[in-house]
Amino acid sequence: MSPQISLVICTYNRCRYLPETLASLTKQTLLPALYEIIIVDNASTDDTAGICKTFIQQHADMPVRYCYEAKKGLSAARNRGMKEAISPIANYVDDDVILPVDYLRKMLDFFIQHPQAQGAGGKVIPKYESGAEPVWMNKYLNGFVGKVDYGDAILKFEKPLKYPVGCNMAYKKDILLEAGGFNEALQFRSDDKYIFQQVRKCTPEIYYVPTACLQHNIDQHRLELSNFKTLFLKTGNEEKKRVKVERGVPGVVRKGIEFSFKTIAAGGLYFIFLLNGQPAKGKYVWLSQYCTLKGFFKKAVFVR
Repeated sequence: MSPQISLVICTYNRCRYLPETLASLTKQTLLPALYEIIIVDNASTDDTAGICKTFIQQHADMPVRYCYEAKKGLSAARNRGMKEAISPIANYVDDDVILPVDYLRKMLDFFIQHPQAQGAGGKVIPKYESGAEPVWMNKYLNGFVGKVDYGDAILKFEKPLKYPVGCNMAYKKDILLEAGGFNEALQFRSDDKYIFQQVRKCTPEIYYVPTACLQHNIDQHRLELSNFKTLFLKTGNEEKKRVKVERGVPGVVRKGIEFSFKTIAAGGLYFIFLLNGQPAKGKYVWLSQYCTLKGFFKKAVFVR
């Protein structure tokens, strides 16, 4: 019996959460013969390799493989995972998530029951280190913490739904190859949006699968204002790269105009939140758009 789904975990210097992610894989209800786990170490400089190798030694009965990808960047790591995958489905999760025991079974069941499907994205529930959602959090910032919750029904990813987020997405390997794989110019952000757009050119059969649900650890550092600004600057940088590859210079100009209008609209939302006695929510919505716009027009300076 050969594996039917490959769980790909791309990791970079995440010793703090990686052990918890790996531990959540030890009790999967899917038969081990039906899945494989591929850990892609993207040139980590901490003890990631040691953690992975120890886990593999302690769980010799599990189908786990470790590989080292020297080319830095999340897209390069995800492409490596795609190439390493034996099964027809590449299921990507982050190195800071917690998977319920039936995660793999439910994701594979979806593809079996919907053979026309070429891609899927599951529900993502943030797990805050403090135990509480920040007072400034709101629906306009779901992407910042990777939150995905469109309800409990299977839906096709089309407007108003966005796209499967990188910490919980799966695609058939053949369609990833047909789409040309992940764009390795994107090192930090927007790679999940890029691959969705490329796959959509080949097929519209990409679905939201609420039963394939997981938790996403959000530490306090991620929520700090300085980090918040940096991540949206990176988003602007990466969006410029993505659009340039997909649509050329005219696309970059249009996206710049779009981001400019969104920043103005975010100013309007700031005012509405202010009137409703929620200034922190308004401030962070506006900052997210302003920093994205600034990052879009700023020369890329971020390195891993």
